[in-house]
Amino acid sequence: MPIIGIDYSKCTVCRTCLTACPRYLYQENEEKAQIEFVGPIKRCVLCGQCIAQCPEEAILYEGMGEAISIENVGTPDKIVSYDKLFNFLASLRSIRRYKPDKVPDELLKKVIRAMEYGATGANMRSEKFFIISDKSKLKELSDAVIEEMGKDQMLKDQFNEQIRRHSQIFQYPIYFDAPHVIFVSNNLNIMTGGFNIGNIITFGRLAAQSLGLGTCWNGWTQIAIERNKEIKKIANVKGIVVAAFTIGFPDLTYYRIPPRTPKRV
Repeated sequence: MPIIGIDYSKCTVCRTCLTACPRYLYQENEEKAQIEFVGPIKRCVLCGQCIAQCPEEAILYEGMGEAISIENVGTPDKIVSYDKLFNFLASLRSIRRYKPDKVPDELLKKVIRAMEYGATGANMRSEKFFIISDKSKLKELSDAVIEEMGKDQMLKDQFNEQIRRHSQIFQYPIYFDAPHVIFVSNNLNIMTGGFNIGNIITFGRLAAQSLGLGTCWNGWTQIAIERNKEIKKIANVKGIVVAAFTIGFPDLTYYRIPPRTPKRV
């Protein structure tokens, strides 16, 4: 188990870990003079809340990655103001025109790194990431998605004209000739699995925007794969729930944020 105990040379028995752990895997001993980790008895979800909240860095762990210390980590409102964050969120657009340039590996790694911090229910981090950058493979996938959607008259009526026009512009119209497509999958055959992937992709899209990249969630791929699991084999993607988004350098300019009707709450 990655959390292996407590460093008693640091622990001040502040009892923070007792409530930090959502599984209550810490308890006081009979004399209430020492905290004990009882993880081997119950299941730790590896959320790291105890590590993040312990003021003395007294939690011993291994194989969980690095616990990052940053300025104002406990007061994120001091890292970015609401106004700046709102403007950044509202500026997130679905990009459907890309420059042909490949995205450098170091930028793609930063996007993936951000996706690793996407919230998941009960910290179920079963997702796998796949990046496809080969044009011939993306065209094969695009053709397979178009073929599958054409089998359903309702989908055909809804998207046929849009895809026809895309086909006059792009070599692989489903992906707008984006240089890369990132797939995210998991094996959770429950609604939470889709929510988890949605959160993760959103983290990736926002991270990409901060790096000068554009993205677009590709619902067509998701629809086609749900109807025909064989399409996953083309992408060599494994998992029950699969979603994808395009990523690359935008080949367009926005001059304003489009309007959104206020919701009645």
